[in-house]
Amino acid sequence: MSSLTLRSLHPEDLNRVAEIESSLTGRSRKAFLEKRLAMATALPDSFITCAVLDGDNLAGYGYARVLHGEFGVKSQVGVLVAIGVDAGYQGKGIGKMVLSGIEQRMVKKQVATLETQADWSDHGMVQFFSANGFALAPGQIIERDTSPLAEDVAEVAPVRMDGKWQVHREAGGSYHDRLARSRPLVRSLREDDLAAVVRIDTKLTGLNRLAYYMANFREMLDDAGIRISMVAEEDGQVTGFIMARVDYGEYGKVAKAAVIDAIGVHPAYAGSGVGHGLLSQLLANLATLQVETVRTKVEHANFGLRSFLHGRGFKASQRLLLTKELSG
Repeated sequence: MSSLTLRSLHPEDLNRVAEIESSLTGRSRKAFLEKRLAMATALPDSFITCAVLDGDNLAGYGYARVLHGEFGVKSQVGVLVAIGVDAGYQGKGIGKMVLSGIEQRMVKKQVATLETQADWSDHGMVQFFSANGFALAPGQIIERDTSPLAEDVAEVAPVRMDGKWQVHREAGGSYHDRLARSRPLVRSLREDDLAAVVRIDTKLTGLNRLAYYMANFREMLDDAGIRISMVAEEDGQVTGFIMARVDYGEYGKVAKAAVIDAIGVHPAYAGSGVGHGLLSQLLANLATLQVETVRTKVEHANFGLRSFLHGRGFKASQRLLLTKELSG
């Protein structure tokens, strides 16, 4: 073990990383890992990777995202997305070396906070993070399945008419007719929506987070994966947005899941159903893609967002949000 060295992950590490992860989880995510390694190479300011090598053999690996404003956070935060150690090297401090390497790279980027998630029942991972200085974070992970919102399900009963069961239609049309007329126009996010999204975010936060949204747009539009971020429009003007991504296995979760990074509605359209329409369309699109779950992080102090999401079926996740403050 005296020949252990640290370096960043390289594209040629893909097969070895996929092999280690497959042995740990029982399922291959090679396509997902390839995508993440490619993004880490293309966007070095947004990703940090680390590998521990025993001679020429990769014994452990990890990578983290650098968030520049997701979930309303005002400062940069590192998020440990994946960490893995070959079974033959476990119990020898390899995981701690990987974590230390990522933390050192974060400090060089002047990122002072590292977050991660762990399932509360995964006692091994929870113990590992606790032993390495992590504690419970003040925020919370909430999630729901991708079934329609309760308000989008017709609450009309069939009645017996002319010997047949028929759906009663109220004045002004059926529930779905009226819902379709009242919904805002929602479409996929485009590159030329950047200015409008930043303008809405600035009105909501009082901050100019152009750099964050530029990086976010670049990642989404350059990514070969599925684009699920959307905006709402009225008379050609963007009135709201929802930025989300599909994760095929981040944080070790094998089942398909989506993450909402940001949602915003122009103050002039607050209470008009724009946020509801964006979330409703997102759920419909995710269900079509057979994505099972959508989750997001909310700060305890963000009462408005917490109330909005809880009112639409989001509940506390079984995942723990953990954090660690780094010293320079």
